[in-house]
Amino acid sequence: MRAAVRAAGARERGLERESGSPAARRPSQHRAHQAGRLGHPPPDRRRRAERIAVTGRGLAAGLLASIAVLATADVAWCQPSEADVFVAEGILALEDKKYDEALEGFRRALQREPGHVEALYYAGVALMAQNKAAEAAPLLERARRISPEEMAVAYQLGLAYFSLNRYDEAQVVLEHVFRRDPGLDSLGYYVGYLRYRKGDHQGALQAFRAGRTTDPNIAQLTRFYTGLALNAMGMSRQAAAEVEQALRLQPASPLAGPAERLRQSFAESRDAEWRLHASLRLGGYFDDNVNARPSAHPSSDTVNALRRPENQSWGELASLRLEYDWLKTGPWTSTVGYSFFTTYNNRLPSFNIIDHLGTVTVSRQDLLGSMPLISSVQYAYEYLMLGGTELLQRHAASIYSTLVEGPHNLTNVIFKAEVRNFVEKGQVDSEQFQDGNNYMLGLLHVFRFAQDRHLLKLGYQFDYESAQGSNFAYLGNRFIVGAQYTLPWYNVRLIYDFSLHRRNYLNKNTLFPEDDPGTRKRQDDEYTHLLRVEVPVGGGFTVGADYQGTNQRSNLAPYTYTRSIYTLSVSYTY
Repeated sequence: MRAAVRAAGARERGLERESGSPAARRPSQHRAHQAGRLGHPPPDRRRRAERIAVTGRGLAAGLLASIAVLATADVAWCQPSEADVFVAEGILALEDKKYDEALEGFRRALQREPGHVEALYYAGVALMAQNKAAEAAPLLERARRISPEEMAVAYQLGLAYFSLNRYDEAQVVLEHVFRRDPGLDSLGYYVGYLRYRKGDHQGALQAFRAGRTTDPNIAQLTRFYTGLALNAMGMSRQAAAEVEQALRLQPASPLAGPAERLRQSFAESRDAEWRLHASLRLGGYFDDNVNARPSAHPSSDTVNALRRPENQSWGELASLRLEYDWLKTGPWTSTVGYSFFTTYNNRLPSFNIIDHLGTVTVSRQDLLGSMPLISSVQYAYEYLMLGGTELLQRHAASIYSTLVEGPHNLTNVIFKAEVRNFVEKGQVDSEQFQDGNNYMLGLLHVFRFAQDRHLLKLGYQFDYESAQGSNFAYLGNRFIVGAQYTLPWYNVRLIYDFSLHRRNYLNKNTLFPEDDPGTRKRQDDEYTHLLRVEVPVGGGFTVGADYQGTNQRSNLAPYTYTRSIYTLSVSYTY
């Protein structure tokens, strides 16, 4: 007996020296990554059980040694309970893959202490090793009710739900564990898979990126599903690279064949994407202030002269947009585009508009962590005619980036520089020349809901107009709010956009006020409301009804006006 005591004491001292190791802790103190990993659809539950049992063997041996010491020593503290002894014996059997014997030990422990957390937990582990998740789940549920903050128990319970295809319950439990410690062994894969199957592709990507695993099979599956998530987000090049990494991890894996076919399909899908995009819109409208007639003012002769009776008109409109992706290589895409827009005012044809716009855009897709980033540079040339004669030529260069932070957030940043050349009719004072440059910096954030069926937009833009004529130079601030709601019937979309453009002109106006020109700087507040109802009717056709209302208020009467345009149109998108 003394020899046994000495041996036990030596083991006790060894455990004390290794108190930082998993073997020196009670099962309830184990980190969740020592709870094991599920084998369905990822690999092999038995390997998981072996890993848990290894951490439990030191515990069991230490507990048995402690019992031997306490049995022979004159001590004042309580001896381990009989249930603890059965748990220790069960853990030893679990390590040796004697699952029935291990379960018998855990059951005996539970007969003596029905609320013994370690017995419930390890009984669940043993049953999972025998592919009996349906029997393991109730035991693990009991353990979690007793010890709700024990991550090892929660993790194992989530895996049991996963194995039983109870994915909604599994996601609730595993998301809780993931929030506490996203780096737990293999946890990122399970959380990512559950998010992916619900269509949360970016959330899945974030989980896959945060995950860690020591199991090569889980590592391969993580890469595989990362590729699927990226492809669903439209990033086929990055998706193919992830699947290729999955192939390199285990070339002889049963997944190798499907993964290779998937990688090829990603590459082919990018090549097969439509390079030509087109849309055509035809419609009619009513405009109650075609020529932006100033609002009535009792003491302004200029306003009274401009308020001619003919300012309303019915009309027709047409627009055409063509885009062609002429270059697609790696992360780069280059697109050339052309847009045409025209209006015909039946009663005021001198205000008909014909607009031509050509663009060249170069874009690059990247990942910022797990967030897609699309950066673009664009050059645009516009030629605008009013009443059949040239009014304006415009050159614009834009740099903009869109960052998709998650399934519910998107941010766009833009900088644009424009050069405008107006065609002036007749003799114009130098202060009235509108030619000049405009510089704009803007930020727009979009809150996304229900996979972009519903949107909320908030934005701000600052612009500086450097006009040749002193009467038109200004600093502007634009505030943007918008929303989209998709009805549950026929996918009808309700869209509302509002903007307030505040312009503070830099110089005193040389024309107004009429009774004292050159004494006041112009200040405008332009309120714009756009309400649109879209009804998809199938085959690429959409019927739309629009209302656009403009209310411009100025401290100089000739620049104050209101305008409303009502439009009904049909569009086709290819």
